[in-house]
Amino acid sequence: MQRLTCVALAPTAISAVLLVTLLTRHQMDTLHEMGRSTADAIAQQAATVSGDALRGEQRRELGRIAQSIVQLPQVSRVRIADRDGEILADRVNGAVEDDDNLTVSRDVLDPVSRRVVGSVTVDVSVEDAVAAQRASVHNALIWLSLSLLIAVMIGWSAARWMSAPLRNLAIAVRQLGLGDRTVVVPVTDDTEIGDLQRGFNGAASKLLHAQIGMEREIATATDELARKNAALEAASVAKARFLAAASHDLRQPLYALTLFSSGLAVDEFDPVRLNRIAHIQECVESLDHLFSELLDLSRLDTGGMKPAPRDIALDEVFEEVSVNFRMVAEQHDLRLVVRTTGVWVRTDRTMLARILNNLVSNALRYTRCGGVLVGARRRGDGTVRIDVWDTGLGIPREHVAHIFDEFYRVESGPEAGRPEGTRRGLGLGLSTVQRLAGLLNTKATVTSRPGKGSVFSITLPEVAANPVPEVPAAQAPDPGMPRDVAGMRVLVIDDEPSILAGISYLLGSWGCEVMTAEDAQQAMEAVHLWMQPPDLVISDLRLREGTGLDVLALLDRYYRRRPGDPPPFARVLITGETRSDYLASVDTATTQVLYKPVSPERLHDVMVSAWSVHHAAV
Repeated sequence: MQRLTCVALAPTAISAVLLVTLLTRHQMDTLHEMGRSTADAIAQQAATVSGDALRGEQRRELGRIAQSIVQLPQVSRVRIADRDGEILADRVNGAVEDDDNLTVSRDVLDPVSRRVVGSVTVDVSVEDAVAAQRASVHNALIWLSLSLLIAVMIGWSAARWMSAPLRNLAIAVRQLGLGDRTVVVPVTDDTEIGDLQRGFNGAASKLLHAQIGMEREIATATDELARKNAALEAASVAKARFLAAASHDLRQPLYALTLFSSGLAVDEFDPVRLNRIAHIQECVESLDHLFSELLDLSRLDTGGMKPAPRDIALDEVFEEVSVNFRMVAEQHDLRLVVRTTGVWVRTDRTMLARILNNLVSNALRYTRCGGVLVGARRRGDGTVRIDVWDTGLGIPREHVAHIFDEFYRVESGPEAGRPEGTRRGLGLGLSTVQRLAGLLNTKATVTSRPGKGSVFSITLPEVAANPVPEVPAAQAPDPGMPRDVAGMRVLVIDDEPSILAGISYLLGSWGCEVMTAEDAQQAMEAVHLWMQPPDLVISDLRLREGTGLDVLALLDRYYRRRPGDPPPFARVLITGETRSDYLASVDTATTQVLYKPVSPERLHDVMVSAWSVHHAAV
């Protein structure tokens, strides 16, 4: 409103000021001109009347003439002088300041000879003219103020008339922006403002219908998305259940096959049969490799893997990787270089070792010449980047974005990778690496140049060196303990007769005294045949009736184990289960857990380790 008022007032004010200034100036010029004309007329009249008296030097007559002229209105003084400048008559009317007088002189001429015989000087007072000028200016200012006031009132009214609809429109727009979809402004007139109001109402109505339509579409899309999300979750749960079932049910016969294939080689010396047994074991190892990948994926999907971060020296993990793959690299004429470093990081050692083992295994498999380099580099943000370099075939650009996806394999011909016997991966190795990296709060990245090689990297937080590493008690058996299981009393509990037969045959070939049971009742009957508790109990986690943990608890009560006492025997759980709720109740401090299928070498090592830890605790 103020701006509109100023817009309306500015031309009026400028015009009024200019008009008053011009008129006042013209009036003042006119008054001055009138005063000068009056003075000239009086001076001319005085010069005409005093001509004869000047020629005769009649001072008295000149005084009378001067007195009569000075009495005229606005005349303040009259002086009559002869031609020599001597003043012959001087009359004054009142006391008028010189600044307020206008002086006019006229020469007096002889009418015959036309010679100057004297002069007449008349002072005319301009006081009335000045007063008139002041009054004129005063009146002009009054009229100017009045006109400006009227202009302000008219401008303010016009501004209110114009701004009120605009202000209502602004308020309506603000309400519309805040979500008031029913806002409507009244149409005030048929001018452009009215058109604007009608346009706003039309736009608001269309926007309302558009919002209603969009809300319906969003609601429909949300419902559809919820249904698809529910379907995806159901599919994910079904996949996890399928993998869990596969990793448990399918691994049962595979485990039995592993045990029987290992037992076939015992006391066998026929080269033909040994060769066939070797082929069978090779196929079993291939199946074991495939099921291990599925097991890892299942455990990751079901939350069966929980990181246990601690401060570790990278050199320990690097040394383990070097020991695992040095012979593999030498067999294929490749170099495996593991650079030592004094860096310590905080992470889960087992998961980090699994990540590096997978990366180095892949690198060696896809490298035909050159080698693989494993190293670490400090970064400026307090982290350490671990790199696995290779000089292999590289990864084509179109495959890099999917290289960490599940079941994704790069197949580019027979030369894509070196076949490892009958082993053929499922495309889960790098997916497992990325999953494990996610559990460690990091991310695996890859940079590759086809034909030149690739580099896989992960980043971990650096910590200060800790000279006393954190080693769990279960991982530090007494080095003086024997590394043989011959003569060990072993109770095996499993609800699969084929597994019981296979492991009984395998343990018997190692010199163990073996008892088998399919449930708790048979387990109690078996231990009655021994005078002392068994040295080791190997049990499946899931049984037809109850669990292996229930049988172990029953045996503890049978041997009168009290709370806080060490267990009466070493114990190992072997399971194909991956769900965390099944494994949460396992006391890993006293019980070691193996996942089916278990290789004979791994089973032998765990049996020795479990018995040694139990013996040290007792």
